[in-house]
Parts: sequence; C-alpha cells; structure tokens
Amino acid sequence: MPLLKKPLRLIGFTAIAAVIAFAGWYYTRPKPLEVESVIIATGNVEATVVNTRAGTVKSCQRSNLAPIAGGQIAKIWVKEGDHVQKGQVLLELWNQDLLAQRELAQRQLAMAQERRRETCILAENARREAVRTQQLVEQGFVSSQRADDVNANARSRQASCEAAVTDIKRAEAQVRVAQAGLERTVINAPFSGVIAHISGELGEFTTPSPPGIPTPPTIDLIDDRCLYVTAPMDEVDAPKIKVGQEARITLDAMPDKIFPGRIRRIASYVTEIEKQARTVDIEVDFLQTPADVLLVGYSADIEVILQRKDDVLRIPTQAIRQNNKVWLVDSHSRLVEQSVETGLSNWSFTEVRSGLKAGDRVLIAFDKEGIKAGAAVQPKAQ
Repeated sequence: MPLLKKPLRLIGFTAIAAVIAFAGWYYTRPKPLEVESVIIATGNVEATVVNTRAGTVKSCQRSNLAPIAGGQIAKIWVKEGDHVQKGQVLLELWNQDLLAQRELAQRQLAMAQERRRETCILAENARREAVRTQQLVEQGFVSSQRADDVNANARSRQASCEAAVTDIKRAEAQVRVAQAGLERTVINAPFSGVIAHISGELGEFTTPSPPGIPTPPTIDLIDDRCLYVTAPMDEVDAPKIKVGQEARITLDAMPDKIFPGRIRRIASYVTEIEKQARTVDIEVDFLQTPADVLLVGYSADIEVILQRKDDVLRIPTQAIRQNNKVWLVDSHSRLVEQSVETGLSNWSFTEVRSGLKAGDRVLIAFDKEGIKAGAAVQPKAQ
C-alpha cells in the first residue's frame, strides 16, 4: 500500500506544479496591444479639390446707383435694409423746374390736339362743300370759277389739318424731352433686391463722376434672391475642373451645413495676387435656393467633385502605409502586413481593388511601440 501512494503523490505534485507554471505564464504573459482599427466596408469614394483661399458669397446682380444729373437730394424713399421691387422710386433730386417744364409741354400738347380737331373739322366741312359745288357746276347752277375757289379753300383747310398733326408730334416730343430730364433726377430700382447702403442725406448735393475721378454712389442695391460663390483654385488643379461639375459649398457662418452646388464659370486667366501661389477663380451656383438667410460677403469654401465611385470597397486613407501596405488583423488577432491595390482616393477614403475584403479589420494608427508582424492586438475601446 505505501508503494502505491508514492506514484499518486508524484502525479499530484506534478499536476500542482503544472497549474502553478500555467498560472505564472498566464498572468505574466505580454498583454495584447490596444490599437485603433476599423472594419473594411463598402461606400462611396470621391476625388475632390478645394480652394486655396477663402471664397466669397456674391450676388448675381449688384448695382451702385447714382443720379445721371447732379443736384440736391430732395427725397429718399427707402432706407438701408428695405426690400424693393423693380422700377420702384428710390431717390429724387430737386426737380421743380423740370416738373414745370413737363407740365408746360403737356399743356402745349393738349392745345395742339384741340387745334387739330378744330382744323380737321373745318377741312372736312370744306371738302364736302367742294363736292356739293362740283355737283352744282355740273348742273349749271354755279360757275366753274366758284368751284375753283371752293376747291382751293378745301385744300387749304386740309393742309392746316395736316400741319396740326405735325404740331402734335412736335408737342409730344417736347413732353418726352421734359420727361427725360425728370428721369435724370430720379433713381429707380433696375431690379428687385435689398438696399445695402445709402451714402447721401436729404439736402446734400450729388454730382456725376468727372472723368478719372470716381464719385461714391448714392445707393447700393443687391439682388439677394440670386447668389453664387466665387473662390480661387490652385493653378495645378484648374485643368481638372470643368463647367457643370458638382461641388459642395460650406460657409464659416454655418459650419454644420453643406450646400450642393454646380460650377458655372471658370476664369480664363490666372490671378497673380501671390507670386508663389497663383490661382484660377471659379464661380459656383447653389443648386437649390438656401432656406437660410445668406448674406452677400460671407466667406465660403468650395469642394469640387472631380470623380465619384459608389458602393465600392474602401479603406480609410490614413490606414495605408508606404508601398500600399496595411496592417491587417487576422483571425487570431495578430498583425499581418498586407499589400493592397488601390484606386480612387481622397483625404478620407481610398478605393480597394484587391488585397482586402469586406469585414477585414485594419489598423488606422500604427505609431505605437510594439506594432510588428505577429504582434497580438485587441481593438481599442471606443
């Protein structure tokens, strides 16, 4: 019996030693590295370019209005911030003398019209008298001399009627001249919009700009219903941009919103504001009228979409290392260096043509010490 207990004790001691050794290895083994990773999936990939400096929201129509003639400001019918309609009177200079001239011309026109009525009635009566006289001549009741006198009188009356018509045309021209003079003293809105600035005050004098000496305008009118964005693009990117391409518009004043747009114009020359950073200006229309109140002059950024691929396998661009290699986490949670073939790319995502499949997990940050082939890893807690 004692001989049987010795092997059992040996087996027991061996088992205990094995458990202790395993526990020592388990609790002292290197822990897997916590890494930042992402699971590969399908999505959209775009190739884009952005502006080099801030762009600007501009109006399709903006006019700096001033009277054609000089004079004293007599009436300002609007104030800054008012919305006005096309043709609405905005400002008037003192024009009482021109109003009097127009009234005089209108009265002369009325007199000419009455005179024409009078002379033309007499001319028609003289014509009828000539017809009756001619009939009497044919019947032998009056002499031919009498008929000649009556015909001459009818022709004279008709000439007076035609002269009266000419007088009316001359009077109408005088009214138009007087009206044109008045219009030179009035500013009307050439289009509907908002009054941005008024530089004149009641009683002040305004004069037309002499050659070579610009005079500040009296009223700044902006069409706030039609807006677009102009922005400078690097000359290197300019050949890639085409009229009609889609774009995204972002505004510093509304950082959480993105407005869809479309390229409407590309400048045909290079701007040399900075010698070492030459640019080409582009203009982008809003595809839909923004519901938000946009102010002319807002700073804006443009992202032009050069090419797009939908529903392709993609990987975060930051996950790609030199020579198109990535750190792949295999089924045993160990790192494997994997080569991939890439396609369309931007700052956020890159298309994967081969080397990975949907569901693979790859590292997106690999600056941590200990990252190498075969290293055990675990996803970092989010």
